[in-house]
Amino acid sequence: MTDYIEIFHQYMTTGVEVFFVFYFFIKFLHKKIKFYFYLLFLGCAVGAICFLSVERIIKFGVLILLLEAVGIFICHTDWRSSALYAVLTIETMQLNYGIVNSLLSILYPYLSALEQNMVGFVFMLSGEVVSLLLTGFCYGMVQRYFTAEMYSFHDETMDKQYIFLVFIPILMIFIMDEYINSFIYGMVVTNIDGTETYLYTNHYQMLMIQLLGMGSLFCILFTYKKLLQSFRLSTELSLLEQEEHSLNQYVVEAKTRYDETKSFRHDIKNHITVVKKLLQSGKLEQAINYIKDMDDIAQEMSFPYSTNNPVVDILVGNKFGIAKSMGIRVGCSLILPYPCGLRDIDICIVLSNALDNAIRACKNMNAGTEKYIHISGRIQGDFLMIEIENSFHGKSAVKKGTGLSNVKTVAEKYGGAMSIETQANVFILHVLLITPQQID
Repeated sequence: MTDYIEIFHQYMTTGVEVFFVFYFFIKFLHKKIKFYFYLLFLGCAVGAICFLSVERIIKFGVLILLLEAVGIFICHTDWRSSALYAVLTIETMQLNYGIVNSLLSILYPYLSALEQNMVGFVFMLSGEVVSLLLTGFCYGMVQRYFTAEMYSFHDETMDKQYIFLVFIPILMIFIMDEYINSFIYGMVVTNIDGTETYLYTNHYQMLMIQLLGMGSLFCILFTYKKLLQSFRLSTELSLLEQEEHSLNQYVVEAKTRYDETKSFRHDIKNHITVVKKLLQSGKLEQAINYIKDMDDIAQEMSFPYSTNNPVVDILVGNKFGIAKSMGIRVGCSLILPYPCGLRDIDICIVLSNALDNAIRACKNMNAGTEKYIHISGRIQGDFLMIEIENSFHGKSAVKKGTGLSNVKTVAEKYGGAMSIETQANVFILHVLLITPQQID
């Protein structure tokens, strides 16, 4: 009977624990994999834990490495994220098992009058069930309140290096927990009758240590979540500040255009009177020259680039004016119906950031090389496709700074996407926006 209980405890419970860890590890990564990967991992992990004659912490290290390999090679996840969630899942389970084992150890002496084999079996089975239930509850809390938001930030806006802000403290809790367990429960003396006695058996202290460890784990996750939220708020604030700056700039430009047009309309009667008098006097050549001067004034008040969107016309005119002053050849074949179902300010954020990056890239090129920027785009059905092409030095990889992050944010706001293409010394930014009607 004892042998069967030992086999059950060593293999069956280990297999259940490993399956539990692996299932929630995949859930934390927000991935789906084939079931045979579960069986393959289960065989490797149970074999490593049950047959390796090494310290317990080394066995857990092997389990972490196996989870890391699954995250990288099967789930195609960044190695930092895989390491974080591997340690998080294992440590959460170990702390819950430690809490339940300490509670059962406190209760066990009160049942010493009963048949010990039966009590031991019941305690082992109930401890396993309660530990799994408590672990599942903690996993659910972590997944619901932490990993979903953490994962979205890691994929989109946050640099992977910030994962170490939460990974290192969790790893330290894991190492300290294993060290305390090995130190306290490793102090065993074998009696003459073959039984073993623990030299240090203060299970109340162990229970408090495990509870504090679990509390510290959730405090670290909560703090990191707040940190991620602050990053998101700072990004949104940056967008709002850029919107305000752009609006102020275009309002001033529009007011200037309006004042010039108003002045021209006010003087148009006088201009017509002058032309009429010249024609009546037979001064045809002077009348023609006067009309040419009026045409030049009208041309100065019109937008140099016409996209059918007055706000975009002002933006493109300003940016291209800066580019031309730097010797950059410019061109625009962007056509936008007005209104087009998208907020003017959002289109301006896309174009202003893209053109600023293009101007900066051309400015960094060596003298004597061809520098150009060209905008093209059109509405096709419910999709607005914009392409900004410019020359650049092409010597290093393109880094996505705040400008391109803002472009991506606007694209995703409208259910679209942003992509980058490089060909030799040519940089092409593709932006796809979907009108709100199509999103609905």
